[in-house]
Amino acid sequence: MPIDPKVLRNWPFADIEHSYTTRDTILYALGVGCGADPLDESDLRFVYEAKLQALPSMAVVLGYPGFWLGDPATGADWKKVLHGEQGFTIFKPLPPSGTVIGRTRVTGLFDKGAGKGAVLLSERDVIDKASGEVLARLTSTTMLRGDGGFGGPSGPLPTPHPIPERAADATLSIATLPQAALIYRLSGDYNPLHADPAVARAGGFDRPILHGLCTYGVVTRALLRLACASDPARLRAMQVRFSSPVYPGETIVTELWREAGGIVSFRARVAERDVVVINNGRAEVV
Repeated sequence: MPIDPKVLRNWPFADIEHSYTTRDTILYALGVGCGADPLDESDLRFVYEAKLQALPSMAVVLGYPGFWLGDPATGADWKKVLHGEQGFTIFKPLPPSGTVIGRTRVTGLFDKGAGKGAVLLSERDVIDKASGEVLARLTSTTMLRGDGGFGGPSGPLPTPHPIPERAADATLSIATLPQAALIYRLSGDYNPLHADPAVARAGGFDRPILHGLCTYGVVTRALLRLACASDPARLRAMQVRFSSPVYPGETIVTELWREAGGIVSFRARVAERDVVVINNGRAEVV
């Protein structure tokens, strides 16, 4: 049965109050691979309580409303939901501990046709509870592969950011740990696809895959190194398109192109399989 677009567009998200500690901030950083080199002081700032700083990408786990599309009332075929794109804009550096409010809303719903799926756009503001300031705004594109044909508009959809055809200006390889998904899931995404081999096989994978948002965090680390002198306050915005999964233990190679006006283009591939896993990346750097 087709989804009811009115229900999805007006889904009643409750505000999510989320308190987190320096331990949570360190755990997130460990989940995306920080601290692999104990002598690397640029990583130490994210995993050691002295002068601790939060990675900008940690915003994606704050005030998260959970897998709401799994609610039968949405009408969505949750088994065919795919995370297509993710972005953040940082308005103020994330504190290493605090209490935030996550406020989510649906911003678009587009019909690609029967058998072709639908595209849902959403936003989440991460708001400091004490001051009321918006710390970050997250944007997400979700592919509803089983829910096309409800009679809605087909667009307009955001245009993917183009990657230059010239050679990259800089690259950085970051190896992920074999147990990376098991660490990352402790930041709040407990989907068994990333831990249980039987669930992974049922999903078409020969073993558990890495969370897409973990890959996102690894690439954030690469951008900080390549474009921000490892200063998280300099990375103001980041947008990507997910193109293929990563297996824990694989090496993620980020390629970067410097553009005018503080814009950075980037993509990432897995070295072992030469597969692009993040594409059409765009970042804004101060």
